[in-house]
Amino acid sequence: MARIIVINSGKGGVGKTTTAINLGVSLNKLKMEVIIVDANLNTPNIGLQLGAPIVPITLNHVLKGKAEIEDAIYEHHSGTKIVPSSLSIKELTKFNVKKLPEITQALGKLCDYVIIDSAAGFGEEVIAVLECADEIIIVTNPEMPAVTDALKAVKVAREMGKEINGVIVTRHADAKYEMPLSSIKSMLEAQIIGVVPEDKAVKEALNLRDAVSHTHPRSRVARKYLEIARKVNGEMVVERVGFFSRVFGR
Repeated sequence: MARIIVINSGKGGVGKTTTAINLGVSLNKLKMEVIIVDANLNTPNIGLQLGAPIVPITLNHVLKGKAEIEDAIYEHHSGTKIVPSSLSIKELTKFNVKKLPEITQALGKLCDYVIIDSAAGFGEEVIAVLECADEIIIVTNPEMPAVTDALKAVKVAREMGKEINGVIVTRHADAKYEMPLSSIKSMLEAQIIGVVPEDKAVKEALNLRDAVSHTHPRSRVARKYLEIARKVNGEMVVERVGFFSRVFGR
């Protein structure tokens, strides 16, 4: 049975979808069978970002009882599989989010990992997605508003009895105006499993309609997502420390 991991944030625009895609792709590079589910039903982006904005059957159709979940799975050229949601305004209503746990359990029989990209906020749709999770990864930026919303997400998840796998801090520029990582860890009371640097490669990958792990595999951000995937997969990861960091003990 697959591990079902929900990528959550509490706040939009922090890199949640980018993380879901690149974590899934990186796990696939580690020879894991992965299905990425776009459960952001109102503003989906995974199909769009992976070059498949319009497909005949989506998660919305499955939630409406018009199709089986197996019919909504599409294979990316890399081998990673995705379940996109519909971009059509007509498909935005009358779907039954309470079917999500049943759907994810069915997907869990087909792969090693189900990575679910949730919507921002804490509405009915998000709560239904969190119910599906075996574990949750929280994504945030190193700024107070994002971390405050991430704290809300952590509290909601824990009140539901869900395990917080860890926190991923994205768009990190190592600047003085950013919240220190130690403060983020203390505030969220959760381990930081990855710090993803600010990198223009992410925007270039968006323009190319593919994961940055494919378009810029040697970039700092792609290497970091692969490192995070190794941690998630239970592998021992040795952090690289630069010469000057060793000398000055930074």
